[in-house]
Amino acid sequence: MEFFRNTNIDFLGKKWYFLGFSLIFSVAGLISLFFWHHVPLGVDFRGGTLVYVKFKSTPNEDQIRAALDKAGLHNARIQRYDTAARNEELIDLPQRVTKSGDVSGDSDLTIQALRSNAPQGQQDLNNVGFAAIQKALGESDPLHVAPSEYEKIAHQIVDFRDKQHDWLFKDLDEVRQAGVPAAVVDALKKGFYAGDFHVFGTEIVGPQVGKQLQKRALLATLYSLAGMLVYLWFRFEMIYGVAAVVAVFHDTLITVGAFSLTNTDITLTVIAAILTLIGYSMNDTIVVFDRIRENVKMMRRESLAEIVNRSINQTLSRTILTSGLTFLTVLSLYLFGGEVLRGFSFALVVGIIIGTYSSIAVAAPMLVAYQDWRSSRAGQRVPAGSKGKASVGAK
Repeated sequence: MEFFRNTNIDFLGKKWYFLGFSLIFSVAGLISLFFWHHVPLGVDFRGGTLVYVKFKSTPNEDQIRAALDKAGLHNARIQRYDTAARNEELIDLPQRVTKSGDVSGDSDLTIQALRSNAPQGQQDLNNVGFAAIQKALGESDPLHVAPSEYEKIAHQIVDFRDKQHDWLFKDLDEVRQAGVPAAVVDALKKGFYAGDFHVFGTEIVGPQVGKQLQKRALLATLYSLAGMLVYLWFRFEMIYGVAAVVAVFHDTLITVGAFSLTNTDITLTVIAAILTLIGYSMNDTIVVFDRIRENVKMMRRESLAEIVNRSINQTLSRTILTSGLTFLTVLSLYLFGGEVLRGFSFALVVGIIIGTYSSIAVAAPMLVAYQDWRSSRAGQRVPAGSKGKASVGAK
């Protein structure tokens, strides 16, 4: 299947437009990286605590921040999680290590800070586990049964709350819908209340782990680039490897710049997406380079610029099909994959576009620029297929 046949687009003739496009986005990303949002590292790399909270009603982020400040949790980043209708917030707390070295207390402090006007001496049924419910029922013993029965009832209440009521009881009367006896509900009302929120997730990363992950993520990216450079050096020539690595570095820079411009956290899943992008972009570049190598052997009297243009046009249909279908897949992930996959899919959406573009607009023109530079040094125009010093051919 082909979208285009016998196209003759002068891609190299538009290289200055491509250069302008790349410069605009690269410089914008660099300005943001160095002077604006910098590198927006996620909790995986900088350490800290993420607390995922669901509220009964639309949360007021200013009130949440004020409550956290009062509890000593300063500089918290609060942002909406998932859709607005779900009333969920992500509270991102910076690293704060106590004298004892404990980094896990911030999640408990967050819960305490959000509990405004809590009844004295009562527990929040929306933020306790089955153990607390079982203990309270066992002490009050409203049904006069064995403790094992209260364990079953406690599990029944928690499962109903989390699975059927989306983690939250609006009031304790809703516990009756779980199918528990009325005496149990009455007993719970004496020691519990239905709070305004539920903490449905917590992530904690210590400072040492964060620094170690930063180092490993950087090394993984650099090693992948170095490995691909060596591979292309042996498969083609050094200039092919350099051009491909420059193109991939260009893709990575623009992708990371996009995260900085949008102030989207870079997490471990984003690093996985960037490494995926490096492989995908390199594969697309190798397809173009392979066609260039084949055409160099057959079109010995043509200039390299003409061969490169011909090769890009010959692989254009394949590029559109492959990149287009991949882009639709990652776009679906971005639109419908939810918050967990948002960073990963965003990196791939940007990366697929830029990676496809760079194979045509960055890597290929570098080969021609290299030949022109060598030709100018030799003081002559050398055909691409000749054996002169300025040739750029296949091994």
